[in-house]
Amino acid sequence: MGSLFDSDFLKKLEQFQLWSKIMTQDGGAGNRKSRAKGSSVEFSDYREYIMGDDFKKIDWNAYGRFKKLFIKLFMEERESPVQIFLDVSKSMDYGEPDKSIASRRLAAAIAYISLCNYDRVSIACVNDKIDKFKSSLRGKNSFKEVMSLLENIEYSGTTNIYETIAKYPFRFGKGVSLVISDFFCEGNYVDMIKYLQFKKQHVYVCHILSPQEISPEIGESVRLIDSETGMYREVAVSKNLLNMYNKAYKKFINTFEENSAKMGVHYMLMETSLPIEELIRMVVSKE
Repeated sequence: MGSLFDSDFLKKLEQFQLWSKIMTQDGGAGNRKSRAKGSSVEFSDYREYIMGDDFKKIDWNAYGRFKKLFIKLFMEERESPVQIFLDVSKSMDYGEPDKSIASRRLAAAIAYISLCNYDRVSIACVNDKIDKFKSSLRGKNSFKEVMSLLENIEYSGTTNIYETIAKYPFRFGKGVSLVISDFFCEGNYVDMIKYLQFKKQHVYVCHILSPQEISPEIGESVRLIDSETGMYREVAVSKNLLNMYNKAYKKFINTFEENSAKMGVHYMLMETSLPIEELIRMVVSKE
């Protein structure tokens, strides 16, 4: 599975279940149990058979008519569109461990879990435009397309998160959207959330930063270079300057936490040094 995953880790992924509050009284999401009241065997819809589906749920009458295999979906088994927005601007290619590796592993893990749950998965790589995307992937066999996309990303450009996501062509209604970014970008975070919620998305924000950005350890004199614009500044580092940085950092994070709480968004601050299993748990525990 390339540099992002090995087979042992993929087996671990199957132990996780991606839950969402998208579940409402008119049905559930994916292959997960619904919180809806009433009979769990109430018929809802059909979908085409995917390798690995339960043969007991095949509608043979439909096969007789259409010569295709269809699965009966019940109220507790409706699929949920899962949209992953991955920041691929230049600032994401930084840190030790590198944000580009941790963020792609997280995106791939979420996609894999969702595909295992029979959800419809789309991934969009964004910087100042929608750089690459895969849409409407279904079934575990589609995971190879996810890996092909994520293993061939070039990090470049700047990011205006709101304007870029606002251009994304949502093809489905109510669903789940995850945004993975360091948010060192232009654009308004609140406007981005409002847009996604207007599109009936249940929003997860994965704010991923490197240890060097959270707690910098630098010498007496450094050149700070903006990786996205190339602009730089010579800085003489002092204890007072580091204190100012820490205050600015806390304000930066508090703004995200407060706005997310007000808007009902699942916000997670993620450090790249954490094991990928822990990053996944941060997402799946947000029920």
